[in-house]
Amino acid sequence: MTDQREIMTWEIFGEASRALAQMVADDGYEPDMILSIARGGLLIGGALGYSLAVKNVYTMNVEFYTGVDERLEVPRILPPAPDFVDLADARILIADDVADTGHTLRSVQKFCEGKVGEVRTAVLYEKPHSVVRSDYAWKHTTLWINFPWSDKDPVVSRAGAVRDF
Repeated sequence: MTDQREIMTWEIFGEASRALAQMVADDGYEPDMILSIARGGLLIGGALGYSLAVKNVYTMNVEFYTGVDERLEVPRILPPAPDFVDLADARILIADDVADTGHTLRSVQKFCEGKVGEVRTAVLYEKPHSVVRSDYAWKHTTLWINFPWSDKDPVVSRAGAVRDF
């Protein structure tokens, strides 16, 4: 693995999230709900919610990465999972920071299948080897990405916690 990385600053995040929202709007897609994949998708999901005037922003916890380019065998959806009661016709926009392998996005897409009307995906970054082609991606890269929310050590130590980079 190379030491070269994509560096996203808070300023770039603001520009990227706005540009990503514009892609969705220009496509004519009007989501009823944004489903943010925690943790990386939380901030982009919130930013998309504001930019697209969507107040229904939900969170789904999926565990996959354990370190830099280290991951579990398969993504695990952690409870509580969203309850899609009465959303059979809803348009859902899944938001995440990066489609690296794409397995996390795929697991969330499969979770949504048959429960909602339409599902699309929006990510800040997409890697060429991702098994999912996102409907909306701000940038394509082959590099590891340093995000402003995860590029420093945590301020506390927790048992079992693994640094994301």
